[in-house]
Amino acid sequence: NNNTTTTTTQQQQKNMLSSWSYSMTRSLVVVLVLAAVSIPQADARSIREGDCEVCLKTVQKFIDASKAAKAKKPAKIESVIEKECSKFKDTKEQRLCYYIGATDDAATRMIQAVSKPISHFLPAKKICEKLKKKDGQICQLRYEKPIDLEGVDISKLRVKQLKNILSKWGEKCKGCTEKRDYVKLVENLKQKYAPSPNQKSEL
Repeated sequence: NNNTTTTTTQQQQKNMLSSWSYSMTRSLVVVLVLAAVSIPQADARSIREGDCEVCLKTVQKFIDASKAAKAKKPAKIESVIEKECSKFKDTKEQRLCYYIGATDDAATRMIQAVSKPISHFLPAKKICEKLKKKDGQICQLRYEKPIDLEGVDISKLRVKQLKNILSKWGEKCKGCTEKRDYVKLVENLKQKYAPSPNQKSEL
């Protein structure tokens, strides 16, 4: 009888230990799954180094312009944003203005997602993180790499590159129908917008 009782007790202890181990393993699996799910979400919300460069720089311009205009209420800040957008020459900054609805031809309008945070003194990074949630395209905008015209044969550049150069300079090639027209204009304006080091020292 004593042996039977001992065997039964040992079996019960084994069963309890097995049940406890199963419960702990199950809990650990649940914790790991939740952690795996939450980590990508945190990464999606945050801005990594090098991301959102156009958004960060442009929103900072909005913040600085709002301070200069002493605009504190969202409605006034929106007017400042629209005014700034109308002055932008860079195509990527113009595109961001389009995305937030600060242009006349914008399909959507979420300018409030910029004006309200600015009125609450949020930094550009926080504002861009909020915008990224609403429209992932905003953080995909990248500035065109500047072309160093020093020693470059302008006649060998593509028409798209020539147009980008003129756009950054705030110039348009009116009446241009052929590549040579764009080349000629860039050549003529090069000394004004991109003088060589020697010309800069002379100035």
